[in-house]
Amino acid sequence: MGEQGSSTRLTGSHTEEEMEGEEQKDEVRESAVPSFSEFSCTLRTVARIKQKYQAMKKRRLEMSAGLGGTGVLTGAPARTSPKIFIFDELTPAPHSSLLFSNPQRKKKKRKRRVLFPTGSGRRTPPSQENSRAKYCLYLLCGIVFLQVYNAIENLDDHVLRYDLEGFEKTLRREVFGQQGAVESLLAHLKDYLSTYVHNKPLVLSLHGPSGVGKSHLGHLLAGHFRSIVGEALVLQYYVLHHCPLEADAWRCARSLSALVSEAVARAEEEEKIPLFIFDEAEHMHSEILDELRELVVSKRSNEYLNAVYLFLSRLGHDQITKHLLHNSSSMAVSEAMRHGNLVKELTPVLRNTLEKLHPLWTHADIIPLELLEKRHVMDCFLEEITREGFYPDHANIERLAGEIDYYSSIGENEYAKTGCKQVVAKVNLL
Repeated sequence: MGEQGSSTRLTGSHTEEEMEGEEQKDEVRESAVPSFSEFSCTLRTVARIKQKYQAMKKRRLEMSAGLGGTGVLTGAPARTSPKIFIFDELTPAPHSSLLFSNPQRKKKKRKRRVLFPTGSGRRTPPSQENSRAKYCLYLLCGIVFLQVYNAIENLDDHVLRYDLEGFEKTLRREVFGQQGAVESLLAHLKDYLSTYVHNKPLVLSLHGPSGVGKSHLGHLLAGHFRSIVGEALVLQYYVLHHCPLEADAWRCARSLSALVSEAVARAEEEEKIPLFIFDEAEHMHSEILDELRELVVSKRSNEYLNAVYLFLSRLGHDQITKHLLHNSSSMAVSEAMRHGNLVKELTPVLRNTLEKLHPLWTHADIIPLELLEKRHVMDCFLEEITREGFYPDHANIERLAGEIDYYSSIGENEYAKTGCKQVVAKVNLL
């Protein structure tokens, strides 16, 4: 009964006490067999160990089958895994001696080596592959190059809007004896009007004696710009007409500033460049000059930087007349070259004189106008007679031109003292 009870307890709870009872039963069974006494002590020991191992292996299989099929019985004590050594053939770990020598030490997880698909352990560089993005980059560079080239080639597109070629033909047809000054004026306008955005306004100051065509040139320039940008963006300011009294200089300065501000604001909306012409600038009061200087150097907004200021005055005419009379014998060159020499030699002298009068001329490009010769005066008479409808008799024109006063010069050139200023009056007497 004791053996049956122990076997029953082994199948139900599988505790360690049942395992010990089974071992005792095996020992009694082995002692009951009389044939085992014939073997030697060594053989009996080996057989006993083998039987124990087979019995333990069988019990382990039964325990694993019982737990997987029926689960843990209710009320059974918690299963503890017995510490059992088995003798299966195991492959010894390469570092087993180190693990058993120091059981407290954590086992470090070794990183696996990343091998490339070639099968070798060495790292090989990736193969170069052609990318389609390279062709897109080439296309983008080509487009940028074409845009820059097109911008350079079409730099004069904005100039074409102002028709400076037509204006040049008008000046050469109606302005006499000022070929060098006309070329200089056109060069400044073409350079400035080639773009719309600027970092400062264009300030031009034309100086010359009376009757050389300053006011006439201003009339032609104002008429041309009115046909291009409109009446509201062109201002002709005559000091003796708009502000004759010095007591009203402060009021005139504020009024002029308002007119300029309104014009530049409208020009900014229409993306055009306005023109401001100030004739008889030698009569300008200091308050007006101060206000104009503030407008020229103004940094309030960008619209004040896109404008053309033209000053016409007799300031410095003494230096121009003196220079031409003293160098008339050595000026047997073209008018353009003569004007180039005139600008080169007179610009420092004129700038020094003008800056002493007011610092406004520090920001201006000075263009001197020459004295008119007798042949230029005859051209003025021919133009005026034709305009009035008279027959252009050359003898009559030469007679009228002879009535004009001229400077006595050493050379062959005869410079008129009043230029073409008396031409209109003399033609009206015909």
